[in-house]
Amino acid sequence: MWGRRGRRGPGAGGLEELRARRRQQEAALRKARKQQQLISKRLLREDTQNGEEKAGMEIPTDPLSEQEVLQLLQDIQKGTEERKKSLSCLRQALQHKETQQKFVRLEGSMRVLIGLFTSSLADVQMEAARCLHELSHSSDPAVAEACLPATSYLLTYLSGHSIEFTELCLYTLGNLVVESEAVRKQLLPQGIISALACCIQSPHEAVLEGLGYVLSQLLQAKEASIEIIPLVLDSALPQHMLQLVCSNLELGMGVAVEFAWCLHYIVCSCVNNALLISQGIMSTLVLLLLELASMVSKAVADGLELLICPVLRCLSNLLAEEMEGCNVQVHDERLLVALFTFMQYFLNNHLFIVQECLWLLNNLTADEPFFCSAVLTLDLIPALLQLLPCSRMVTLLVLTVLCNIAEKGSAYCQQLHQKVVLSSLISTLTLSDAEVAGQCLELLHLLFLHWPEAAADFFSHAGLQALEQHQHHPELQERVRALMDLAAQPAAASPSSLVSSAAVPSSVP
Repeated sequence: MWGRRGRRGPGAGGLEELRARRRQQEAALRKARKQQQLISKRLLREDTQNGEEKAGMEIPTDPLSEQEVLQLLQDIQKGTEERKKSLSCLRQALQHKETQQKFVRLEGSMRVLIGLFTSSLADVQMEAARCLHELSHSSDPAVAEACLPATSYLLTYLSGHSIEFTELCLYTLGNLVVESEAVRKQLLPQGIISALACCIQSPHEAVLEGLGYVLSQLLQAKEASIEIIPLVLDSALPQHMLQLVCSNLELGMGVAVEFAWCLHYIVCSCVNNALLISQGIMSTLVLLLLELASMVSKAVADGLELLICPVLRCLSNLLAEEMEGCNVQVHDERLLVALFTFMQYFLNNHLFIVQECLWLLNNLTADEPFFCSAVLTLDLIPALLQLLPCSRMVTLLVLTVLCNIAEKGSAYCQQLHQKVVLSSLISTLTLSDAEVAGQCLELLHLLFLHWPEAAADFFSHAGLQALEQHQHHPELQERVRALMDLAAQPAAASPSSLVSSAAVPSSVP
């Protein structure tokens, strides 16, 4: 396990259980978002409905019959002053799945609604847009596909002047692309990517957040890596997204979170991470994490975990790329300080952030002496050891990071020995399951190999008893036997001569 960089996210590799739990953690993150910002489909309904309740407008509580739906459809075509009221009633009725299905089955219903959606009367157009928005929230693919004729107009209106109307069009588009591949296939040739690239230059936070929602849904589509992400990478969207993730955090956290997840989906696809790296995404994300750590230190951290998580994942997955010069963009000791700041702050309430930080730390230390040296010179080993009892997943990741460091050689192992790592390993071996025990054995093997004095110290402090409890486990017994054999060997000569020629290099570039 040690010495390997792993990916997180769709199609990612890594520790088996962490990989299996990634989507569960992401679902928990989305559920925690204020106003349900990352759920699969969203409704912009609350303000309008509250206003209608205050105005005394009757809101249907039950699905309408087909005859009642037909009557509403006829009323909205009469051209009277009651048209807007009838449209409002229709919109409320379309909150029910049964009414949605009845409406789209009526011949000419969508043609009438789209005709009103393209009306020159702003209030009529807005009500028709709200009706489309209710339809877009349906879980019935047939309802979503009935909205297909409206997609070109939805794209056209993204360049409109009304913030509320543009926002409504964005969320309607986002809802439509979630489940319907037919909608996505129609929107791509209609130019949705170029429309979003123009829209992302809007100065309005509400518009940008809606745009982030549309883009995040597109980027999660099953065909995204082949049909969507290449188009996104060929546009100006990635640079704008990165800029929005990093700017005005205190004023526009929702926007930053949306586009951080968008970047995460792009990076996970591995379509062309070399392009993103060449554009400096890694150094930019490092600076962002430093800024976020500063905000955490100042206790300005409400909701920050929702941004920190996708940023950590982006950087972790980019580090998994085998590219020359890739690591240089992140060679900054302050990044380690930031990670430990996050882990200390979120340990009690958001353990998933600790796991994300450790995953990134694993990728930083795998095959990379700079960060292994920095962990030692910054005296971060005690903080790592304190995390061992937190959870099984955290324990595995801490041990993996320690293995990465020990693998670098005798000078590193000597310092690990001095940091009282052995006593923590004995405790972990005594209490842990087979997978954690196996990782402990890997670490002990490296320590004994590169610093034999550690073996003598281990066996003189109840290490033999800790090993004996695993000696009959089928997957561990061979490694346990090899380590126990060391107990019967004469004490190894002091490796002090090795240390003088293999000192831990300074992590300062």
